[in-house]
Amino acid sequence: MTGKENIPAERQGSAAGEDQGPLQPPSIAKPHGPRGLLGSGHGKRAKGHITRRPEAPPPSAPGQPETVNLEDAENLNVDSTTGVAAGDRPPTPNALPASVIKRTADENQVKLPLEVGTRMKCRFRDGLLRPCSIIERRKIRDSEEYEYYVHYEKLNRRMDDWMRLEDVDLASVDPPEDLGPTPGDPSGRTRNQKRKVEDLHGEHEEGHGEFDASALREHEEFTKVKNVEEIELGCHIMETWYFSPLPVEFQDCKVLYFSEYDLCFFKQRHQMLRHLGKCKLQHPPGEEIYRNGRISMFEVDGKKEKMYCQNLCYLAKLFLDHKTLYYDVDLFLFYILCECDERGAHIVGYFSKEKSSEEGYNLACILTLPAYQRKGYGKCLISFSYELSKLESRVGTPERPLSDLGVVSYRSYWTRVLLKVLRDHESSISIKGLSDMTAIKTDDIISTLQHLQLIQYQKGQHVIYGAQASLERHLLEAGSAGLEVDPTKIVWTPYILE
Repeated sequence: MTGKENIPAERQGSAAGEDQGPLQPPSIAKPHGPRGLLGSGHGKRAKGHITRRPEAPPPSAPGQPETVNLEDAENLNVDSTTGVAAGDRPPTPNALPASVIKRTADENQVKLPLEVGTRMKCRFRDGLLRPCSIIERRKIRDSEEYEYYVHYEKLNRRMDDWMRLEDVDLASVDPPEDLGPTPGDPSGRTRNQKRKVEDLHGEHEEGHGEFDASALREHEEFTKVKNVEEIELGCHIMETWYFSPLPVEFQDCKVLYFSEYDLCFFKQRHQMLRHLGKCKLQHPPGEEIYRNGRISMFEVDGKKEKMYCQNLCYLAKLFLDHKTLYYDVDLFLFYILCECDERGAHIVGYFSKEKSSEEGYNLACILTLPAYQRKGYGKCLISFSYELSKLESRVGTPERPLSDLGVVSYRSYWTRVLLKVLRDHESSISIKGLSDMTAIKTDDIISTLQHLQLIQYQKGQHVIYGAQASLERHLLEAGSAGLEVDPTKIVWTPYILE
């Protein structure tokens, strides 16, 4: 979805994390594994290794790139059952077979460390080699070796990750051409390296409607590497997806620890636990406006609870890419969806909306936390935003642009709601009538029915065509409604702008 809550950050684009979509990262932290033969393994995915002959040439002079000879690597005395050269220690449990590294006719040597902009194939989390490009590199702590931040081609930026040399198929390495450094570029990258990184992030990304080409490149450069790898929130450890403009002292934390009820965050777990011992809250600091079984919804005013809402925005930005951020949260209301138990109300996700929107937006930003995705909570948040619009006696629409996951989620919701009305309505109905019944904007109704090929434009007006069998088929394809909202249990009064 989109978002434009207010925290100290530069203006960025809008996006949303929803509970549908391919190749979503897991919500549980991955165990740390043993070291490989070149660098240490993370335990994140299967690891490969390269071994060298004892008579290998002496190391390169200081400041010169190291060279790995692929022909030597291939011709080593390797045990076919273990994949380890004679005299070496046993392979790590996740080690790749030695056959991953192959000599090619054109490339017998690869210079190390690999350059930014290098294209290659790398071991993805599903165990397969996928084409990717290096967009950043850094030295491994207490080591002279490097790890590389790679972007996988044709995949969303949330799949970007730090990889080590043992994950790389060196036979596929395609180094960038050296065209000389770009004048005025403090990173020292060549013009070709910068162009490759820009082209890389410009492909297959949607939801950038607020950006021109120059602004998009600037945004990608500033947010290209996520600055926090994981967060701990309640009983869940979740892998982050994107960069968040956290305060300087929290930049480059491997793990960020969030207090569950007030969302204060800390660099050390013992600091968070000490804070929890002093925190008196057991639910978000707002008014409970909905309770249905174990599910609650709290309304939090950004003007009254500024710290909580700013912390929520920092948290959300770790899972939302192009999300617009301002300096102030005063103009927004935040609706926090929670699971309740004997310990309190635990945040599952949220959506926000402007207190007064001239464009008629009923939702600014929406997020279901990864640990709770694919459980119907995203659909519940969308449905709740429209139930509030009905209570306000107005039609609503989400703020644009929508992310890739946002488009899928909203189109699924619009399809289910509209086709159920068409299926159960006995007489003819106009698009305006559909809008009045569902609180969905007429433009969204028309685009949804056009996508389903259930509407035609004839004689200056739109005409809906839909046989019963066709409606049932589309309803089945739209999937379940998820966690349904009972509008009779909403206790809420529309906000009156002072």
